[in-house]
Amino acid sequence: MIDFHKIFADGVDFSFLVEIGARTIIMFLLILIILRLSGRRGVRQLTLFEVAIIISLGSAAGDPMFQEDLPIFYSVVVFICVIVVYKSITWLASRSEKVTLLLEGKVLPVVKDGVFDIKHENDNNFSRMEFFAELRNLNVEHLGQVREGVLEIDGTLSVLFYADDKVRYGLPLFPSAYKAVTSVASPGPYACMYCGQVLSDLAHHSAACPRCNRKKWCKALNNKRV
Repeated sequence: MIDFHKIFADGVDFSFLVEIGARTIIMFLLILIILRLSGRRGVRQLTLFEVAIIISLGSAAGDPMFQEDLPIFYSVVVFICVIVVYKSITWLASRSEKVTLLLEGKVLPVVKDGVFDIKHENDNNFSRMEFFAELRNLNVEHLGQVREGVLEIDGTLSVLFYADDKVRYGLPLFPSAYKAVTSVASPGPYACMYCGQVLSDLAHHSAACPRCNRKKWCKALNNKRV
C-alpha cells in the first residue's frame, strides 16, 4: 500500500507552516518590487538576457520561502546585486551597439522579395517549418504576398506585405498546397519548396533550383491576401 502520509507529511513541522506562508508573501512582494525597479511594464517575449535575470531572481527567491536556515536578508542582497548588474549592463547597451549585439543578438532577415533568405539561414536556430507556422499565424498564404520579413531579437516575426496589385507568385505555406509535383505536365509557375524561388516553367519536376540547388518543386500561388 502507498503511504500517502509519508509522501506528503512525514517529518513536517506544522509550526513552521505559518512562517512559510509569511516568507512566501514577503518574497513574492520583493520579486514584484525588483521587477518594477527593472523598468519592465509587462512581459511578452523575453530576450535571453531577461530570462537570465528572471532565473536568478527565481533561484534567490525560492529557497528562503521554505528553508528555515536561510534568512530573507540573503535574498535581498542577491536582489540588489542582480538589479545593479541589470541596470549597469542596460546602461552600457544603450551606449554601445557591440554590447547590445553581444547580449541580445541581431535582427535576422527571413524573407526578402517573396523568397526565403538563404544567406543567413545558418545564423538562427529556427527551422523552416517554424517560419512557415509563424507566417501562417500572420494569415500569409504564400511567400509572394511578403515583401520583407525579419526575425526580431525577442523571437517574434515582423512582416511587410505587398499591395494587392503587386502580389507575385510564391511558395504556398499551407499543407493543402505545399505538395511536391511529380510531373510538369500542368502549366507553371513552380516554386522551390526550400527557398521559394519561382520559375515559370520546368524542364523536369526534379530539376535543380538555380538559387539553392534543391530539387523539389510545388505549384506556386498568387492569391491576394484576405
